[in-house]
Amino acid sequence: MKKLKFDPLNIVICGIGGQGNVLASEIVASTMNDLGYRVAVGETYGASQRGGSVMSHVRVSETEDLGVLIPSGEAHIIIGFEPLETLRMARQYAGANTMVIYDPRPVYPLGVLQGNQSYPPIEEIKKELEALTAEAHAVQAADIAMEIGDTRAANVALLGAFSRLEGSPLNTEELAAILAQRFQGRALEINQKAFARGCEAIDGEGGGADE
Repeated sequence: MKKLKFDPLNIVICGIGGQGNVLASEIVASTMNDLGYRVAVGETYGASQRGGSVMSHVRVSETEDLGVLIPSGEAHIIIGFEPLETLRMARQYAGANTMVIYDPRPVYPLGVLQGNQSYPPIEEIKKELEALTAEAHAVQAADIAMEIGDTRAANVALLGAFSRLEGSPLNTEELAAILAQRFQGRALEINQKAFARGCEAIDGEGGGADE
């Protein structure tokens, strides 16, 4: 068990219903638990069946038993499946040491599609995320998933990118191993491709972690 950069380490995983972020949080939490850390997970749901907000708190420690909720301003990593949801979480939970990794592809709510609400420009979201956090990495996870043939794999693409960040508590080998345990056949092949493409997205920035 390697020493955590922060203890407790606080991770927020957020998006909207149906994007697979709950599965992503479960994979992160169970992998950390298998490696010997103490892990607490808390989840909150909006109208998830109608595309509402879904957020998971994953808290990790080498020695402490933790409460499930991350205090405001104390997230170290935010993984976001939708840009506006990512910004909402960053406004509440980001601090001076926060790294954020997110898919910049918007999922427009019904009110926006009907013309009753507005959605902020992606460039404005990007700039605010960069201002609120120590690092902000945009990864086209939904596009990666569509290119490899299964939109459900966007969450795994983001996990691949997460594994390549300097300071990530889980490296590429550790997360790749859990994928091999969770999936079989074509599902495993699809998710391995998505994971590798997510890794490449961060390595292409010149910010990949050492194995």
